Amino acid sequence: MSDQVTPAATMTAPKPSPSAVPPELIPGLEGVPIAESSVSFVDGQVGKLEYRGINVERLAEQSTFEETSYLLLTGKLPTKKELDEFNGQLSTHRRLKYRIKDLLKCLPETGHPMDALQTGIAAIGMFYPQRQYTTPEDRHLACVRLIAKMPTLVAAFERLRKGDEHIVPRDDLSHAANFFYMLTGEEPDRQKARILDVCLILHADHTMNASTFAGRVVASTLADPYCVVSSALGALSGPLHGGANEDTIQLFNRIGSPKNARAVVEEMVTRKEKIPGCGHRIYKTVDPRAKILKVHAEHLTRRSGNPHYEIALEVEKVVAEHYADKGIWPNVDFFSGIVYAELGIPPVCFTPMFAMGRVSGWLAHWLEQLENNRIFRPTQRYVGGHDQPYIPITGR
Repeated sequence: MSDQVTPAATMTAPKPSPSAVPPELIPGLEGVPIAESSVSFVDGQVGKLEYRGINVERLAEQSTFEETSYLLLTGKLPTKKELDEFNGQLSTHRRLKYRIKDLLKCLPETGHPMDALQTGIAAIGMFYPQRQYTTPEDRHLACVRLIAKMPTLVAAFERLRKGDEHIVPRDDLSHAANFFYMLTGEEPDRQKARILDVCLILHADHTMNASTFAGRVVASTLADPYCVVSSALGALSGPLHGGANEDTIQLFNRIGSPKNARAVVEEMVTRKEKIPGCGHRIYKTVDPRAKILKVHAEHLTRRSGNPHYEIALEVEKVVAEHYADKGIWPNVDFFSGIVYAELGIPPVCFTPMFAMGRVSGWLAHWLEQLENNRIFRPTQRYVGGHDQPYIPITGR
């Protein structure tokens, strides 16, 4: 038999062509536009945030979360009739199916509410197995369901994991007040309800962050909106994105007293540790949302006597001394944890509170992505080898 080797065995694989080598790698896509959007706008140099062109300070002062959600979803402020209809739709869809409640009871009580929220949203989608959302009516109804049910999911899991009964939502309370009622069993006074409302408004959208980008990537595949929101929740649950408010209140608790703040923060600076609630990829000045929450944090702690606000001021002072020239200032999470804690919301529910507000923005981006969709298909820089031999397992 001839020992001649076939030409195929001696052929050398071609080297990658120049066109196979992608252009400059930009880690984290920092500064790279991935979409044209009219949902929200940020100017990080001057500390400006707008939803659909309206300043967030104006919305926090005069609007409601329901009205702001309508604005984000539709691109315009509603008439009274439109807002009444939207409020009625939200009220109608707040309740959970009993099988979802059974599912929540089966989740480990030690699990984080963000994981339970993501699980619940994905499960709710199975009850509405629509694969195509081609009409405005179908899309609007999906948005209403998701916005309406998220507070019910958060409150239900928090109570069930503690052995308490799930509280059925009420139709006569606002979105924010209803969440507080379902979580605590008490109807909030007007001031508490309004502060919660403001918190939801301030978290409703923030341009192209990690969770919004994750949602738009999934949306570009034409996956259903429950998958879109579930993917966004997964991104938000990461400690580099949505958990800073929980970490901030833990830091304030560790400091304990304003007189201890400088020593603790100075030590963190020396160790090059990140200060929770400080710094932002976009803002190089004070986050406008932090300014609003700072006022509420001061008011609430003055009433309760809690030292968190005074501790926060001392931390803010030390951080400014070290990092102001680098554009590191308090962000939205720095004071939101204080506000939530003063309202009696458990720290593990801080990030779910963030999500309850942000879902309106995620859905606005979902709708926008569908209007001019093209599936995301980025490339990579391959740094592995080529033409590696295959060695049979007996010879390894």
